Amino acid sequence: MSTEKKEIKIVDHIYQPKHEILSKDEAELVFKKFNSKPSQFPYIMSSDKGIQGSGAQPGDVIKITRKSSTAGESVYYRYVVEG
Repeated sequence: MSTEKKEIKIVDHIYQPKHEILSKDEAELVFKKFNSKPSQFPYIMSSDKGIQGSGAQPGDVIKITRKSSTAGESVYYRYVVEG
């Protein structure tokens, strides 16, 4: 019996929603659309397993697209912070 431990990546799980890093221009459009500043968005830590391996850095904006039974898709935004 093997005692080798397999590493499971959350980003590969079927229930993990799609995470995308927005370009600086796209992020600015989102800030304008919601008339807000980056600090007013919910935070996501750069060490979060959901963005593991994506290359996200503090200061980036992440677009999260989730499947919704009522709306089809729901879009959320998170501001990446150190941690």
